[in-house]
Formats: sequence, structure tokens, C-alpha cells
Amino acid sequence: MTTGEISRPRHGNHGRYLRIDVTCQASQSKVIDELALRRFLGGSGLGTYLLLREGAAEVDPLAPEAVLAFVFSPLVGSPLTTSAKFAVVSKSPLTGRLNDSLASSRFALEGKKTGHDAILLSGKAAQPSLLLIDDDQATLEPAEDLWGQSCPATERLLKERYGSDYQAAVIGPAGEQQVRYATISHDGRHAGRGGSGAVLGSKNIKAVLVRGSQRVSWSQPEELVELAKDLSQKSFGPATAKYRELGTAANMLLLNRLKALPTRNFQQGSFEQAAELSPEQLTVTRTKTRNSCAACTIGCEHIYGTSGGDAKGASSTGTRMEYENLFALGSLCGVGESDDVINASQLCDELGLDTISAGGTIAFAMECVERGFWDVPWLKFGDGKALLQAIEWIGKRHDVGDMLAEGSRRLAKTIGHDTIQFAPQVKGLEIPGYEPRALQTMGLGFAVAARGADHNRSSAYEVDIAEGAQRHDLPPTAAAQAVATENKAAIMDSLILCKFLRGVFVDLYGEAAEMLQQVTGWDVDGEELEETARRIITAKKWFNIRAGWQPAEDTLPARFLDESLADDQQARMSKKDFKQAVQAYNLCRGWSAEGWIEPSQLAQLGIDDQQPAG
Repeated sequence: MTTGEISRPRHGNHGRYLRIDVTCQASQSKVIDELALRRFLGGSGLGTYLLLREGAAEVDPLAPEAVLAFVFSPLVGSPLTTSAKFAVVSKSPLTGRLNDSLASSRFALEGKKTGHDAILLSGKAAQPSLLLIDDDQATLEPAEDLWGQSCPATERLLKERYGSDYQAAVIGPAGEQQVRYATISHDGRHAGRGGSGAVLGSKNIKAVLVRGSQRVSWSQPEELVELAKDLSQKSFGPATAKYRELGTAANMLLLNRLKALPTRNFQQGSFEQAAELSPEQLTVTRTKTRNSCAACTIGCEHIYGTSGGDAKGASSTGTRMEYENLFALGSLCGVGESDDVINASQLCDELGLDTISAGGTIAFAMECVERGFWDVPWLKFGDGKALLQAIEWIGKRHDVGDMLAEGSRRLAKTIGHDTIQFAPQVKGLEIPGYEPRALQTMGLGFAVAARGADHNRSSAYEVDIAEGAQRHDLPPTAAAQAVATENKAAIMDSLILCKFLRGVFVDLYGEAAEMLQQVTGWDVDGEELEETARRIITAKKWFNIRAGWQPAEDTLPARFLDESLADDQQARMSKKDFKQAVQAYNLCRGWSAEGWIEPSQLAQLGIDDQQPAG
């Protein structure tokens, strides 16, 4: 972007990113202009900007030249609750499109203290290695002895070796094997979707360790402390009560009642054993403890012990269970035994696997077996042991696990028989736990999202489950509502703040602007932040266009546009109405009806010159 003289930020940001080529072990601290920081904030927005500057859209995501970015934000390190978050941004090996995954942990706090707003990696180490970053110094150390270790074991061994000064983001065996939906993990939290762990594994990097001594200042520190106290107090209120009391798993029974709980690869919308997987029942039958992410006052993390058995991957300390784990490894695969589901979730955490894509791919394979399209007779709906076996083999790319490691879209192309019609994916990313036919504005959000099917980049399910909502139809307002929820998510993912706070804000843009004023000193207002949200969404779309996006990608699998739900005949989509809703969404964005971006709009948004950096 043309900015004239480069301006360095005074508060909240360092105004630099660290670029490391692990092939030649060379690093360079590079300037980020303050105008770019203001236009893209941090997290997902800034990561998209930097990847566009690097020309990452045109590169194979598993090639040495591919770029992986750890991105912080102006709020990281501030007293604001839930602000200790980082984004991992890259081109996805699962989708071939932009991928931005978020995690909460002390890695964000320590990473920003290196004196950088982002850390970019490219190249490939000659051998399995650790990347140690100490302020602006980056070194590689051998990691052959850690190759093959689980995520928790790797973190434990690194802490023993380097002490608690360093914070480590690690991959498990799935990342080493370049499973296309492998995660990057720290302290039991995961940058989970889209395969960022495979990108790091392709660079022969087992872990990135960060330590720093450089802090930023705040523009209005006294006012910021008072604002932070007020936000923390509000975070204890009714808007977050269900997350504190039951966690995200509270959605299990609600969605089951609405017949919106994906079951047996989206063949039904309700599961007869949903109650056994609900937090209400899990709390009765097993021990439970609660925990919080770093710098968080909400405390949504619920950790369950198993009621017995010694399944592979089980942990004596328990397993953190979220709704998406319970749905993807439970109802979606027809598995109702809670110990099997908890152990499967724990095994995914150990191996470093995204639970949604793991469960979605396995459930799709189970239906292919059931229909006689794939000769793997042991892989059946409802079989918990088969589920655990499949996950273990995926992590090792062993036997049929090698095919399952590719995700449902590639598996469908391998199996053939037109199975792509019921592969549960959009742009290659497996669909989360919201049945699109029963929650149709959410279905629209899945179809148009840059990352693929994604409930975190479009939380339009809030529209569908609101009182009086027309969730079995796409009302005329659906496109505008999908745009509005996606814009708000873009701001929260770039600030970065936890989505569970969204109900706390009366005026997200105005209140976020106040935070930024007190952190950075910018004279930003809510209207500017709404424009920033639109700019970030357009930048993501521009990345995808440069990566080869075509309009036909913005749809749902044929199953959702041809068939009613077996247990809810009202849950049916019209192909014509859905196509019109996608076009209306594009027009709401200011794009063409097909979804193309005009050069004049890129210029207006300040991203017209996002060409590869020289």
C-alpha cells in the first residue's frame, strides 16, 4: 500500500515482524507500517495482509517456499480479558485456500515479547528441528529424539530441557506425517482447523519456542485498567453463564431438540444417544474439573475423566471436551458410548488432529462402507473401537489411515462412485456441528466463508436459533445477516478476543474502538472498525482468488440441496433459493453476483497493491 514515509506505532504494537528462513537459518526483523497495522489490526487480518505481501497464495502450502505466520495483536499483553490469543495463518494443505486458526495461551504473551507483531516461517530444515526464538535471535536445534512424540509429551520434554521461560507451540505425529488437518498445539489448546500442523511438519519443525524481553506501552494505561476491570466484571454475567457452567457442550441437547445435531454423516438431525454425551450426564457419571485459558475470566474449559477402561490415548488427568469434539466423534459417527468419544478426543489431542475434520472424514468413510463403495468392513457407524483405530492409523498414515489423512474431499475423489455428493465439506474443510438444512442462514455462512465450512468465521447460527427465526428457510434478510455476523467475527479474530465475549458487548464496534484508542492512541471509531471488518473479509477473498478460487466453490454438497433430513422433512433447502442467497451475499459485500472483486474496490479498501514483497 502506498503510504509515503513509513510510520512506526507508538503504543500497542512493535511495528515489526520477524521473518525466518529455516533452510539457511537466516532471520530478519522487518518493519510493518502503522497504517497497515491500523487497516488490518492483528491476528487473522494482519496475517492475511502479510501473506498477501509474501505472495503465499500462489505457492503449494507444503512446499518449502510456503509461509506460515504466527500473528499477535495490539491487545496481546494488555489487561483485557481473553486477549492472550494468537493466530496461525497460512495457505491450507486441506483446502488450498486461506487458513487462519486461533488459539489462546501464554505462547501469545511470550511471542509478542520477542519484539514482533508476527513471526513468519519459510523454508525447510535439513533434519527434524526445534526453532528457538529469543527476542530477534532465531536458532535451530536438533529434534530427532522428539520426532514421534505426542503433543503433551513434547511440551513436557521441552519444559524439562529449556525451563519455563520459553513457551512452545508443537506438532504431534500427525503434523510430522503431514496429515492435511493436523494441528499446532500449546498447553492443551490448538490452532486446529485447516492443517497448519502439516505446514509446520513439512518444514521439519517439531516445535517453535519463544522467549522475549520487549514489552509495548499503552496509550492510556489508567483508563485501560478501568476498562479491563469493567469488561472482566461483565464477563461473569448471563451472556457467558452457559460456558462457565457446562461449556460449549451445552449445545448438544439444544441442537438435538432442534433436529440440527449432525448424525451419521448428516443423514439425520437427531441422535438417540445424545443425552449420554451431554454435559448434564457426563457431570453425573465422571469426575470434572474446570480451567481457564491464559488471561481469561470466563473459565469455559471443562475437563472430564473417563469412567473406566484404558483406551489408547486416554489421560489420567482427563480430557477437555467441547461440543465440536462430542458431535464430530460422537453423533456424526453414530458413537454413543461416552468413554469411546472422550478417548477418541484425547487421542486426537495426543496426535495433533483437528477433531472436526477427523470425525467428518471418518463418518463419511463409514457411510461409504455402509453403501458398499469402500471395502473396509470393520469401519462401521456406532463402533467406538473402529473410531479409535481409524484415528490412530490417521496419525501414523498407516494402511487406510493414509487415505483418511487426506480429508473427505480427496477421499471421495479416490473412492469415486459420485460419493463427493455426500462428502461433508465446503472447499475441502469438513462441516462443523450445525445441520445446514435445519439452520439455513448458518448453511449460507458455511458456503461463502473464505476458510470453508466454518462456525467460527460465521456465527450465523445465532440468527437461526433466535426467537422467531425462520431457520428452515432463507429469508430475504439472510445475506445481510450472514455478512453482519462474519464482519463481527473478523474484528474479534483480528483484535484478538474470544468469541464468547460477543454477547457481552452492546456495541461491538464502538466498544472495540474504545479499547484500541486506549491501547494504541489511534483516533479510531466504530464506523472505521466496520470498514476494517469489510476490508479484512475482502482481503481473505482476494487471497483465495489469487490461489485459484472459482464461484462454484461457494456452495454446499449436493446432499444438502437435494434431500430432506430423514427425521425432519421440513429441513430441506431449495437449490434456487440457496444460489440466490449466495448471490445476494456477494452483492452485499460489493462484489459481483458471482463473487469476483473489482480492482476499484481493492483500491478503495487499501489492498490494491498486495503483490509479493520484493
